[in-house]
Amino acid sequence: MKMNGSGLVLRLLLLLCISDLLIPMSQAIWLSIPSSGTKCVSEEIQNNVVVLADYVVIPDDHTHSSPTISIKVTSPYGNNLHHKENVTHGQFAFTTSEAGNYLACFWVDGHNQGGGDVSVNLDWKTGIGAKDWESVARKEKIEGVELELRKLEGAVEAIHENLLYLKSREAEMRMVSEKTNARVAWYSIMSLGVCIAVSALQLWHLKRFFQKKKLI
Repeated sequence: MKMNGSGLVLRLLLLLCISDLLIPMSQAIWLSIPSSGTKCVSEEIQNNVVVLADYVVIPDDHTHSSPTISIKVTSPYGNNLHHKENVTHGQFAFTTSEAGNYLACFWVDGHNQGGGDVSVNLDWKTGIGAKDWESVARKEKIEGVELELRKLEGAVEAIHENLLYLKSREAEMRMVSEKTNARVAWYSIMSLGVCIAVSALQLWHLKRFFQKKKLI
């Protein structure tokens, strides 16, 4: 079957759109941070995934200087990955070494003249969404359809890795469920045995009581 160049491009664009729907590679989040308190966002990420994020404070008006915030990013096991104080913008990047929920927390410093909530724009990218495709194109001297094919290849690999991760999580949850069901079954059997033993003991006690009273 023959296909012209425009048809191939359309198919590539369609596949890229499908991969974008299957994998949330980039998330732009608008946060409203209270003047007293902390606002956190989290994402469950598997192991060995590149994470890149930019954050910037959005001033409500231009009459005052931009308020400053603090940010702390931690891994699922509580390791500190990024920590900044008294900033209006910044960036953090890391490669995950643990699978689980990665947490980014923001709070307002004491330099907020307005005293109200502070708006922060967070651009969170993971996996192939965090990859610098312009650098890849310059380094490997590729462009056009070939570059789109490389992006599609990365998307397919990311989908495959994500499916493997979900499969492993499903196996872990199934094992936990089976162990829980086994423990519940043993607990039910033990409870039933205790109830039978108590009932038998009560009958024996009542029988002796009536025998002593010479009622039977």
